[in-house]
Amino acid sequence: MNDSLPAVIIYTDGGADPNPGPGGWAAILIHESTGTVKELSGGEPETTNNRMELTAALQALEALTVASSVTFYTDSEYLRRGITEWLPGWVANGWQRKGGAIQNVDLWQRLSAAVASHSIHWEWVKGHAGNRYNERADTLATVEIRRHYASTELPPVDAEIYLRVSCIGSNGGWAALIRRADAEQIISGRARGATSNQLDIRVAIEALRRLPDGVSVRAWSASDYLRNGATQWLEGWQRQGWKTKSGDPVKNQQAWKELAALLSTRAVEWPPAKNQIIAEFARLDELARVEADRAARG
Repeated sequence: MNDSLPAVIIYTDGGADPNPGPGGWAAILIHESTGTVKELSGGEPETTNNRMELTAALQALEALTVASSVTFYTDSEYLRRGITEWLPGWVANGWQRKGGAIQNVDLWQRLSAAVASHSIHWEWVKGHAGNRYNERADTLATVEIRRHYASTELPPVDAEIYLRVSCIGSNGGWAALIRRADAEQIISGRARGATSNQLDIRVAIEALRRLPDGVSVRAWSASDYLRNGATQWLEGWQRQGWKTKSGDPVKNQQAWKELAALLSTRAVEWPPAKNQIIAEFARLDELARVEADRAARG
């Protein structure tokens, strides 16, 4: 670090939901001498987690008007390792690498130029672990993602389902609201010795079972595990004989097989819901907790 330069602390975050999909980025710049805090954020309608992480770093560094001594905090291993381990080799090799093209090379090239203007110490910070500024950057990036969905009119579907679960230790409850035309149905259940991931799959199965083949369905769930499994992982698991990329058996395999069979006969879309305020979730949360409590009491 260069003590003669003005000192700045930077926190950044970025992501897409789903990945790829609508994305948001955010940066927080703290000028140590004055305590001034500056927040930056933005988004793109179609991007990836990694591009948003790089964009956040770029926007932060390009916002500095003079050469600075920067302590840079990120929860992205892709960004930190790219800067500290991979970038020198890419530059030395004329922006080539063994095994194929460099992903996001346009942003890496801009970032390489931005980094050269400052003295930077890179720090990794664990995400969602209570760090004030990391959490704030995450919130700002999430707002940008929400903004996209708030301005996007969703196409009509035959039915919507809202899915919630609750766990008390190894006992859990689930609840679902099924809305079709002007009719609503709420269902619930409980299980002992179940994880939240298992319950997330179960509630989706129970809700979809109550809808006929051929319907179009919008499924709202705050579970990344369920949504990513249904939209990104299932196809690969089936192709690989229900093995993960590392060759291990897929966890909760039987439940996933049940869900896959239901999805094959229904057109189901899974909009991001983890960071949205959805009124229907509040209606289901108490019911899921009641079921979990009943399971815990036997």
